[in-house]
Amino acid sequence: MNGKAIPKKRKGRMKMWIIAVVVLLAASAGGGILLTAGERREGKNLPIRAVDFHSLKDGTYVGEYEGGKYKLRANRVQVTVSSGKVTDIRLLMHKENKTPEFTGKLYGRVIASQSLQVDTISGATITSKAYLKSVENALGQAQK
Repeated sequence: MNGKAIPKKRKGRMKMWIIAVVVLLAASAGGGILLTAGERREGKNLPIRAVDFHSLKDGTYVGEYEGGKYKLRANRVQVTVSSGKVTDIRLLMHKENKTPEFTGKLYGRVIASQSLQVDTISGATITSKAYLKSVENALGQAQK
């Protein structure tokens, strides 16, 4: 720079501002985690019933999940049953910005295994369960 040293008083103020910003960010993050703890607990414990995939009526069905306490994971799906099998699952509405790769992988597992008892997506277990709940709700309408 120009070779001039920063005065000690100014350095002290800068350190205080940096510490204040770090504390504020940490408090905000901690508050957010505490605020959503109930919804995360609810999502983690969300039961996904075993649906009898051998007794499905052909048709197209829409299922929804309201998304938990704060509606963060609200979603709606369309499930197609053809020849007694789930052949397609489409995400119609969601609150989170999940990619088609995410839903394609999750729904691909359901279609391949003809079961809702599939592995969730690593790092997105609660969201996976919320999306599976909508599929379960759609398939409830398809039971013979």
